[in-house]
Amino acid sequence: MANRVLIVDDDPAIRKLLEKVMQSNDLSCTLAENGATALTMLKNHTFDIVLLDISLGDMEGFEIIQHMRAQGITTPVMVISGRNEDFDSLYGLSLGADDYITKPFRPVVVGAKVKAILRRNKQLEEEQKTVIERGEFTLDTTTMRFYKNGEEIILSYKESALFSMFLHHPNQIFTKDMIYEQIWGTDVAVDDNAIMVYINRLRGKIEDDSKKPTHIVTVRGIGYRFIP
Repeated sequence: MANRVLIVDDDPAIRKLLEKVMQSNDLSCTLAENGATALTMLKNHTFDIVLLDISLGDMEGFEIIQHMRAQGITTPVMVISGRNEDFDSLYGLSLGADDYITKPFRPVVVGAKVKAILRRNKQLEEEQKTVIERGEFTLDTTTMRFYKNGEEIILSYKESALFSMFLHHPNQIFTKDMIYEQIWGTDVAVDDNAIMVYINRLRGKIEDDSKKPTHIVTVRGIGYRFIP
């Protein structure tokens, strides 16, 4: 499902331009021409990001940010405003805006910034989950207990740290240096054999056949990848 964007601006030309930019990035748009309409939309619908002008005629965009944050709505907000004073940008960011762009803007830059904010927000939401599910594997982050098809997998401290890293980042390739930093710390010298030992131990506990692993696979010359 496409991410949903709420575009709030009293200028119909700007609304149309932003709508085209968002649609070109495969994002679904809802348009609001004033603050009152935006507040109604935010009350009745969920969005993944809000693109917000400050001067809206019936109210200032700052009021919308204040309302959202007071109501516990954590949806990212990108302010796109013709007001380019430092005070305005600093004030907007202090209220909880995630970015502040001044008009006129480059459409390609706005599109890239929106996608970057959405990626960061998705990653943050993923990290804050108490239960992470990856295929047949489950991690309860509050207890650091691991399960495969509902049956608990008993892991050592280092095995738990290693498997947690993989579960949080499925399909990502981890080099040996990256694993050093994540599991042992950057100031600790660990040889390749130590990593191989823990990878093999983990495979022995999660793979159907540790000699023919299908979940923790070796990327030759680079490192390892977890495939759910």
